[in-house]
Formats: sequence, structure tokens, C-alpha cells
Amino acid sequence: MTTQQLGSLTGEYVVDGTHSRLGFVARHAMITKVRGQFNEFEGRAHIDFEDPARSTVEATITVQSIDTHNEQRDGHLRSNDFFDAPNHPQITFRSTGVTRQSDETYEVEGDLTIKGTTKQVSIPFEFTGTAKDPFGNTRVGFEGSLTVNRKDWGIEWNAPLETGGVLVSEKVTLELEISAIKTEG
Repeated sequence: MTTQQLGSLTGEYVVDGTHSRLGFVARHAMITKVRGQFNEFEGRAHIDFEDPARSTVEATITVQSIDTHNEQRDGHLRSNDFFDAPNHPQITFRSTGVTRQSDETYEVEGDLTIKGTTKQVSIPFEFTGTAKDPFGNTRVGFEGSLTVNRKDWGIEWNAPLETGGVLVSEKVTLELEISAIKTEG
């Protein structure tokens, strides 16, 4: 798309939770991967395609909505061993800067707060396109991923394995697939 075409997309957006995914992947027992996602979240953004530095992003994730397709594991993840959902019911992200890396890639820096601890992260996103949906809404799509060390946010529970290593990897990959709907201007 040309800069002029992208400029017409500048405006306010809300994340469409029905068509977006906030997922994660962690290595289990050092041999397999466990995948999961958060089913309840909301996000807003001001996206300025002509001057990305003027863009802002905010997101709130409901910890209780964690879903790994295993109720026992999900219950453990909600406990104080991991996310401590009763005392820290939300994960939040607030951008502090956005830069264009190329025509389709952007770097979104911001504060990620998990379990009461805030750390600066930088998330590379690919702009996957725009479309008018059947209801006349302008949509934009972005995909990004980021690998973090869960211990940086005080999520330290683990169990040693008899064969060496640990049950849950410290590194977790966050997978973000975003469909956002333009709300104004």
C-alpha cells in the first residue's frame, strides 16, 4: 500500500476479541510444548500510519480466562504459583513508543505488567493487511511474537525432573494475532 492509502487508515481502533488471539507457548518437561491462550481481553489503539511515533496501544487481559485445554493445569496457572489471579486479576500492556521498521513491520515498545511487576518489552509486529468487512467496518490486522523470561515477572514456580532439567521452561513465547476495527477517524 502507498503511504497515502495507509494514511487513510489512521484513526482509533478497538481489538475484535472474537477474531484475535493472545496465546503463549512454553516448553513442558523439556521435551514438548504446551500452548494456551487468554480468552478474555480488550484493547484499544490510536494507529497513525503516516507517523507511527504518534500511535498508542493499550490492552487488558483477564488472567482467569487462561485456557490450555486442561482444567487442572489452568487452575494451577491461576494460583499464586504462577499468575495469582485472585490478587492480580489482570495483565496490562501500555505502549511507550511505536516505530516503523519497514513497510510491513513495526516495533511496539511498552510496559507489560504481570502479577504486579512492570517490565519494558519490545514487540515486533507485522502489518498483515486491511479489509472492509461485510458490516462496513474497516479492519486492520497485525501479528507479533515475543519471547520473555517468566521469572522477570516473579513467576518462578518449577519442579526438578529426575532426568535433569525442570518441568516448565522459564522462557515463554507470546503469540499475538490481532484484528482491530476502526471506530473513528
